[in-house]
Amino acid sequence: MGEPNLVAMSGFVIFIALSLVITWFAARRTHSTKDFYAAGGSVTALQNGLALAGDYMSAASFLGIAGLVALSGFDGLIYSIGFLVGWPVVVCLIAEPLRHLGRFTFSDVVAFRLRQAPVRVASAAGSLAVIAFYLIAQMVGAGNLIRLLFGLDYEVAVAIVGVVMLAYVLFGGMIATTWVQIVKAVLLLSGAFMLAAMVLARFSFNPLALFAAAAEQYGPAVLAPGRLVSDPVDAISLGLALMFGTAGLPHILMRFYTVPDGRTARVSVAYATAIIGIFYLLTFILGFGAMVLVGQDAIRGVDAGGNMAAPLLAEVVGGQAFLGFIAAVAFATILAVVAGLTLAGAAALSHDIYVNVFRHGHATEKEQLLVARYATIVLALISIGLGIVFKGQNVAYMVGLAFAIAASANFPALILSMFWKPFTTRGAQASILFGTVATLALIYLSPTIQVDLLKHTTAYFPYRNPGLFTIPLSFIIGIIVSLAAPEPAAAAGFAKLEQQIHFGAPDEDAS
Repeated sequence: MGEPNLVAMSGFVIFIALSLVITWFAARRTHSTKDFYAAGGSVTALQNGLALAGDYMSAASFLGIAGLVALSGFDGLIYSIGFLVGWPVVVCLIAEPLRHLGRFTFSDVVAFRLRQAPVRVASAAGSLAVIAFYLIAQMVGAGNLIRLLFGLDYEVAVAIVGVVMLAYVLFGGMIATTWVQIVKAVLLLSGAFMLAAMVLARFSFNPLALFAAAAEQYGPAVLAPGRLVSDPVDAISLGLALMFGTAGLPHILMRFYTVPDGRTARVSVAYATAIIGIFYLLTFILGFGAMVLVGQDAIRGVDAGGNMAAPLLAEVVGGQAFLGFIAAVAFATILAVVAGLTLAGAAALSHDIYVNVFRHGHATEKEQLLVARYATIVLALISIGLGIVFKGQNVAYMVGLAFAIAASANFPALILSMFWKPFTTRGAQASILFGTVATLALIYLSPTIQVDLLKHTTAYFPYRNPGLFTIPLSFIIGIIVSLAAPEPAAAAGFAKLEQQIHFGAPDEDAS
């Protein structure tokens, strides 16, 4: 580790070359904003299911959860299960209505029967806060990975990822991002299967023998809860954030506009859930495999956050060549997710803010594409900066905070706008802005920032995840503000919204 790895370098080059070829083909098909943001609405259910899984199986999943399990044992399972259980909420409540009501972003749905400008500004703020924390996790994982494999400085490694990602989002848009996600999902699932099989081969393909070896090495406590999340309030808070946060992630919600209709959106979620469920079961094997075969001290010695547990495990069970392959897969994972996040952020800035607030929906196609590409450049620079600032944090934990913001800022407004008739513009603004600001404030006051980052001895807010407090409060504030100042026009538009949720728009292209 820390020395140039020829297999890893070859894998990186091959994946980047493949990405650029996909981008070249995608750029030839990207002529409109619908092509750039939603791949022209032509993605099939299986393709979108793979792309959804690719977007969701991020550095937090592969590197972060494996590291948390390796260092904390059983408690790492809360992230594996938490990331998975949000999908029934998506398939039952979100996928089909979202496709029927919106065009490019979830703000289209929240603003469907409300005043456009105030809602879109608030929604964009919530989306960008989620994207920022999610980007931190990906960039930290990428920086550590490239630094340890190529011997480059962490900051240089983060900058490389930002520049490569920028190239294919800037020119290929959602078409390129979708196909890169599909390739990456297949690679990641294959790599995780191979690595888990090689680990289990050391224990006669008996997971119980692996867990027994972990208990023998580190004591029975590694198979019991309480080492990572010992406070019940923190555990419930984290669980709620992971469950409801999935339904508020901008880059996940944006994927439902890439399919031709609502039914395809729902089927694609079923495919994604199956793929993701299998993958998260494998991460548990990888975490305990790293704990036993690599050792906790060796994992912490390479990276304090434990993010390099899976690559270190690959080196132990398969040597330098397999390490190179797994590292290339992890790099593909990070690059693809960063691309999806950046595209969602660009949509929030250009479609929600510039087109619908500043231009009141009257911008030309050429103008919209130009603004989207400028927004992509800005977000790429921001992601590089955030990756450098948050060096050393566990990437799964950072994504957990992104989920807390999504669950508090986006999810309540999305549900209330679709299913509660009295919901108003002011209610939407209050719910989204409170959810965003309160969650960010409590994260800043929590041990994550005060103790881990700023090195203070204590934190003002004792819990590491604020979801238990901010999610219900966001619902309550949205309801109270809506009841205090009714909006007859918004209530009158509810009948049209209900009809379109169930039957779609008269012209599906306009939905």
